Amino acid sequence: MTKLSQLKIDPEFQGQINPPSSDEQQLEQNILEERRLLNPIITWNGYIVDGHTRYRILKKHQFIQFEVIEKDFANRYEVLAWICKNQLGRRNLTPEQKKFLIGKQAEAEKQIKSFHGNQHTLASESGLVQNEPDRTKHGSRSKVAAEHGTSESYVYRAEQFAKGVEAAEEAVPGVQEEILSGKIRATDREISSIAKVPKEKRPEVVAELRKPKAERDSSITD
Repeated sequence: MTKLSQLKIDPEFQGQINPPSSDEQQLEQNILEERRLLNPIITWNGYIVDGHTRYRILKKHQFIQFEVIEKDFANRYEVLAWICKNQLGRRNLTPEQKKFLIGKQAEAEKQIKSFHGNQHTLASESGLVQNEPDRTKHGSRSKVAAEHGTSESYVYRAEQFAKGVEAAEEAVPGVQEEILSGKIRATDREISSIAKVPKEKRPEVVAELRKPKAERDSSITD
């Protein structure tokens, strides 16, 4: 039986999407009433891949009974793709959360395809194999688009959006939740562009996007 102290956290696995605090409070109440977890915590090599919120609740109430299921993945990219698909199965996602997860899944699938299709692991992604990247990227996009009933162009935009969200979060910790919850009202282009500006300017762009649209300096956010 796995002990709570044996479970490990990978920041990237944890950082995909966190539920609103109100959902976490309701989940905590339900768990306390049952005195056990109804859904197991899923792990890979001891790292939590599904159940970070439940894990936080368990740490607060260590009398709660829980189960851990260890899944077998070939590499961390398969884990990330699984996390995204699992999250995309939820019904209460905002459009921004859905776009972010599809973008992250597409990026993970691209890495998986490169990993399996290239004996030099990720050489194609680092530019060492010049004839691989385009085929790899587009094949992954079409796979993700088919899975979620959308277009390859949407998946491409979702990839750029996800990169922008992560660049914003790196520059200003906590802003990812504001973007994905819809609190920050910004276009896909505005979010995607954050990843394309110099790192030292990103906090300024985020600060502008936090303002009401009418008060933003378009020369900064464009």
